[in-house]
Amino acid sequence: MKKILGVLTVIFVLGFSGAADATPSTQIWIPSTDIQGFLVPHFGVDTYNTLGEKSIPNGGKGFNTINYGLTVGISPPGISDKIGIEVGVDYRDVSGDSENPWYWNAKLGLAEGAFGDISPAIAVGAYDMGNKDGVNDYNIVYGLVARTFGELGRLSVGGFSGNDKLLLDGEGKKDNSGVLASWDKAINDKWWVAADYMGGKSGYGALTLGFCYYILPSTSFIVGYDIYNNSDIKPTLTFQLDINFDGLTHPHHAHKD
Repeated sequence: MKKILGVLTVIFVLGFSGAADATPSTQIWIPSTDIQGFLVPHFGVDTYNTLGEKSIPNGGKGFNTINYGLTVGISPPGISDKIGIEVGVDYRDVSGDSENPWYWNAKLGLAEGAFGDISPAIAVGAYDMGNKDGVNDYNIVYGLVARTFGELGRLSVGGFSGNDKLLLDGEGKKDNSGVLASWDKAINDKWWVAADYMGGKSGYGALTLGFCYYILPSTSFIVGYDIYNNSDIKPTLTFQLDINFDGLTHPHHAHKD
């Protein structure tokens, strides 16, 4: 809890000291530079499953995860047009095991174009901050830079680092840092497509491809396919429902992972 409060305190201080001028909101798998608007709640339900396949080597259980997330923006009006802050909480059930299901996240972001046409979006944050040492405290800290290139869509690149006791490769060696990258594009007001990548061969390292359809301006669903860098982990299908109760500070697709 001290680690979580420390990260949140840093983000609050940075956000409001810079104010003289998020399941974090994500692409499909990795965080994005998007930020929820002030006091705008976002609710998401994300599922990841192997549709009956065994995902863990040597006869382990199949991979079936359900994540319920709530994220809200806390940047006051007058600040959030340039600098955004969001915080969130997730309840996650992995293959029926919900003994330690709670995770927290927070993000500080600078909107694209906030200081001129060529200024990129920038975000720093932390997610999967668990409440049980050595069990679910993945404590992933990340930074991202993003820029939209007209009809080509938006490109994002950055990096992450997490708990080296839990982020391990298939041989049990620490694999707790790597690159983050994504491409996303709104086709029209109904369709959005994306591809994102997280480095490393822990359970987080994956290439994800997918699309989003907006049922309503505030409600959408995503269908994606996750190919893990560790070939011992079977690919998963992800289905995600996102409900935004107002709008986004930054006008891109966003949901909690």
